[in-house]
Amino acid sequence: TQECCVQNAAREYAKLYAAEAEMLEGFGEVPEIIPIFLIHRPANSIPYATVEEELVGEFVKYSVRDGKEVNFLRRDSEAGQKCCTFQHWVYEKTSGNLLVTDLQGVGMKLTDVGIATLAKGYKGFKGNCSFSFIEQFRALHQCNEYCEMLGLKSLRTTHPKQRKATSTKSKNLSNSSTVKKMVPKKAREHRDFISSEH
Repeated sequence: TQECCVQNAAREYAKLYAAEAEMLEGFGEVPEIIPIFLIHRPANSIPYATVEEELVGEFVKYSVRDGKEVNFLRRDSEAGQKCCTFQHWVYEKTSGNLLVTDLQGVGMKLTDVGIATLAKGYKGFKGNCSFSFIEQFRALHQCNEYCEMLGLKSLRTTHPKQRKATSTKSKNLSNSSTVKKMVPKKAREHRDFISSEH
């Protein structure tokens, strides 16, 4: 039941992705997650089974569940790049709360996918993969031309405000008298306590 729930949920995201991508000139064919069905077989010793379309051809893993392995077919093939873009698109659309992963199949037809959500789930839905896969994806994902065509934001950029605050802080720390003038007394006492231990 969970396998059907996960794959068919991922399929719905893939349909939304396709609708957006197909409007773009030059994007081309979009990966499709095939449906999976649960059937009841009361006469069998294992009364439930899943059924899906048979995929004929070279079966390729475009991404792995934990994101630790870089698959050259993912990076170099059109299907692989579009799968990575699909992951990025879902990540951005769900504000980093959900990631479709373990993308694999034949050409643009995918099956047996996984979904990672944050520990609390996303909109009442919990995936079947560890939420650590989301962080690993964010750290390892490399945008490609299809990410750019969809206008997806790079996952590697630092916000300008954060960069500015960091550089200001390092300048202030080099001049301790400046720090003491700018920092309230209570904060200074705490900082002095910390620095005396180092």
